[in-house]
Amino acid sequence: MAPKVRQVKVRVPATSANLGSGFDTVGLALDYHDELTFTINENEPVDNLNNPNSQPGQRNGVDFSDTTAKVIIYGEGEDTLPHDETHLVVSAFRRACESFGLRRFGFTLEAHNNIPQARGMGSSAEAIVAGIAAAAAFAQGDADFNRETVFQLAASMEGHPDNVAPAVYGGLTVSWNFQTAEGVGSVGIPGGEPLRAGFHTVNYPVSSAMTAAVFVPDFELSTQKAREALPQKLSYKDAVFNISRVALLPAAMNPKSLVNDSVSQSANDNLSVSDNVDNPTVASRSNALLFAATQDRLHQPYRKGLMQPSWKLIETLRAKGFAAAVSGAGPCVLVLHYGDVSAEIDKVVAPQLGSGHWRVLHLPVSPQGVQIELL
Repeated sequence: MAPKVRQVKVRVPATSANLGSGFDTVGLALDYHDELTFTINENEPVDNLNNPNSQPGQRNGVDFSDTTAKVIIYGEGEDTLPHDETHLVVSAFRRACESFGLRRFGFTLEAHNNIPQARGMGSSAEAIVAGIAAAAAFAQGDADFNRETVFQLAASMEGHPDNVAPAVYGGLTVSWNFQTAEGVGSVGIPGGEPLRAGFHTVNYPVSSAMTAAVFVPDFELSTQKAREALPQKLSYKDAVFNISRVALLPAAMNPKSLVNDSVSQSANDNLSVSDNVDNPTVASRSNALLFAATQDRLHQPYRKGLMQPSWKLIETLRAKGFAAAVSGAGPCVLVLHYGDVSAEIDKVVAPQLGSGHWRVLHLPVSPQGVQIELL
C-alpha cells in the first residue's frame, strides 16, 4: 500500500516514568515537546500516492528507487544521534509501516528536539511513538489516528509501557501487561468486555494546579546500566511499602478525588480539578500525599550509586518537604507540587544550579499525548 499523504508533522511530549513508587507502571506527560516532520521525497511521483499498486523504480528515465531516509536534527542530539536509517524514529517508523501494510519509500525526517537524551525524560519512548504515529497518519491519510494501536505497537517495541503510555495519551497513566494462561487470548469479565492479553493503560485526571520541576544534569545514564543495578529479589516488606505508596498517586495528583476524605472534606466542597489552587488545606493535603507517594524502595536505592549528584539533589529537596524522585531511570530529578513554588524550589537548590552542572525546567503537566498534523 502506498502512503496517502506527502507530509506529516508529529508533536510528542516528554514523559517522566516511575514517579518514585510506580516502577515500570506509572508515567506522566510533561508540556515539553519534540516536533518532527516527515516529508516524502520529491522524486516520488504524486500519482504513486493514489495508486496502491505502484512501486518505486524507473519512469521516463528518472530513478525513483531511492527508498532511504535522510535525518536532519536540530537541538538535543544533533551532534550525537544518527542521521540515517539507524535513527530510532526511523527504525520505529519502518516497523510500523510494515504493520500498517505500507510499502517502503524514501523520506526526509526533520527533527526539532527539546527532550534531553539519556536523562530520564522519555526520549526513546518519544522517538518510538513519533515513528509509529507518523506511519499511522501516512497509512490512513488522517490526523485522527487510533491511539490504542499506536500504544500497543509502541509498548511492544519499547518492552515496557510506562513511558509510551503518557506519550500517547497525555496526563497521568498507570499501565500493565495483562497475562493469561497459555492459549487464552482474553478473559471474560462478568458484565463487561473481555480483557485481552497484552498491554493496557488507565489515564487519570491531573489538576491543572499540579506543577513539575525537572532538574537536568550535564551527564547521562543509560537505561541498561540503571536496570543492571537492580536486585533479582526484593523483600516482602519493601513490596508492600511500594504498593501502599503508588496507590496514593492518583489522589495526590487530583485533589478533587479527596472530597470524601474526612480531613479535607470541608476544603473540597464543590472543588473542581482546576480551581481552589490557593486553598491552603487542599494544597497541604495534596503535597503531603505527593511526598508519601514518591517514596520508593524498589529501584531508587539501588541506582543512587550511578548518579550520586542526582541522589544528593533529591535528599536536599526532600529534606525541605518537596516530593522529589528520580525521573525515569535518571539522572534527571523530578519534583511534583500542587501550586507554583518554582522560586522556592530554585532557592533550595541554588548551589547546584549555580554550579553550572544543572538546569531546571518548570513545566505544566501535558493533558495531551502525541499530536498529528497533515501538511
